[in-house]
Amino acid sequence: MLRHSGQLLHLSLPVRAVLAFGAGIASLFAFAPFDLYPLAVAAPAVLFWLWCHSTPRQALLGGWLFGVGLLGPGVSWLHISIDQFGNVGTPLAILITLLFILSLALFYGLAGWLGRRLLPHASAAVSLLLFSLLWVLMEWLRGWLLSGFPWLSLGYSQADSPLAGWGPLLGVYGISTLLLLSAALLLLLISGQWRQRLLALAGLLLIWLAGPALQRVEWVAPAGAPLRVSIIQGNVPQAEKWKSENLTPTLQLYRQLTRQAADADLIIWPETAVPSFAGRMEKRLLLPLDEEMRTRKASLLLGIAEWDRDGGAYYNSMLALGGERASYRKRHLVPFGEYMPFKGLLQPVIDWLQIPMSDFTPGASGPPLLTLAGYPAGISICYEDAFGSEMIQALPQAAFLVNASNDAWFGDSLALPQHLQMARMRALESRRYLLRATNTGISAIIGPDGTLLGVSPTFQRYVLSGVILPLQGLSPYARFGNWPLITGLLLVVGLLLWRRPSSPVL
Repeated sequence: MLRHSGQLLHLSLPVRAVLAFGAGIASLFAFAPFDLYPLAVAAPAVLFWLWCHSTPRQALLGGWLFGVGLLGPGVSWLHISIDQFGNVGTPLAILITLLFILSLALFYGLAGWLGRRLLPHASAAVSLLLFSLLWVLMEWLRGWLLSGFPWLSLGYSQADSPLAGWGPLLGVYGISTLLLLSAALLLLLISGQWRQRLLALAGLLLIWLAGPALQRVEWVAPAGAPLRVSIIQGNVPQAEKWKSENLTPTLQLYRQLTRQAADADLIIWPETAVPSFAGRMEKRLLLPLDEEMRTRKASLLLGIAEWDRDGGAYYNSMLALGGERASYRKRHLVPFGEYMPFKGLLQPVIDWLQIPMSDFTPGASGPPLLTLAGYPAGISICYEDAFGSEMIQALPQAAFLVNASNDAWFGDSLALPQHLQMARMRALESRRYLLRATNTGISAIIGPDGTLLGVSPTFQRYVLSGVILPLQGLSPYARFGNWPLITGLLLVVGLLLWRRPSSPVL
């Protein structure tokens, strides 16, 4: 299929396995905090090279090993929360995390297996195109199936690369598509026929030069005067947060830090900053804070749980004070962390794990909007910012975005910079400023082009202040979401299958 690749046919299975696994590990370094974004092209190119001369079973194994290499070290931080807060012990926490990683890695193996199974006799160019499209479809499926886990989708690695300009047009899965097409074109540039090399070079130049040009497109316009904002990072240890004796010191801490933001139009506390229920804190905290904010002519957005006594439901909420009082209730809950799937069957597991605040109810559907400092703002809580299609439901009304999170669950791990990188992509896709308030870091003020305008240190009490500009208008991605891209990928795959060759093409 590819020139100079005959020797690959004779590589032993262990050598193939090492190459695939190593490519997966290398791809992790394309993401934050390493940010070696060219590896998001080079690593998949190695896997595509292996797939081109693999049987379906070999492609399945190679893709799965690539996924293990990427996700193994990439999301191993999950064991921290399972171990420290799940009451299962370190060995079982590691086993649960390992099984989760091995399962998710199958999506990469499935892309390779389908590519070799569906078109076993296709030319190199057609096979590489099919691999690219199937990979993105598997990424999208992984981000949707069973509530979704879109972590380390390839496009997130490009927040600082020339491809970032494609974000407002195609979203993160569109950037993944361009990366994988670049990997395919790179292989053709190295090993294809001379005509293929010329076309591959032209394709690479188009993809990588159009990105910076698209960055200059004005998708949005100002919607009002600049706002002074302050983000409060309390740095309350997760293991201490819910202890009753720490409630008063926690409230005093946040009140004290809030007074340091005297000039702010908008102040934001992180997810569940108040370790109690809103009803219990009404007279003690919420009414005094509301009155204080009205006197200052400022808005305060704080994280606090809500309890519906009549319905018996608990909500992970963000509450707005100082103006129109309202709350946003988190809708996309984390399985096994905030709610238990198949609760009736797994009640003994729930009782055993004893995870604090793990029985939430999802909030009602509708645009995730609250009025803050006189402007509608799109609100998300923690893991919700991993889903671009959900974040854009706040648009076009939202003048800016807010994400309140608590990454203290995952210690000082790769989860922190990875989560921040995903938030940057949400700002880039929507062309809105995004304010990210976290308990232990990394809090940030993110510009509409995904740049970091202000960042907090991790594991320190900190008040992050800056200025943002309310914006209006819609980027193409904010208008249409993922469906045009996914539909287009499915149509091209269908076309390739319809025109499949009946005999080998070399």
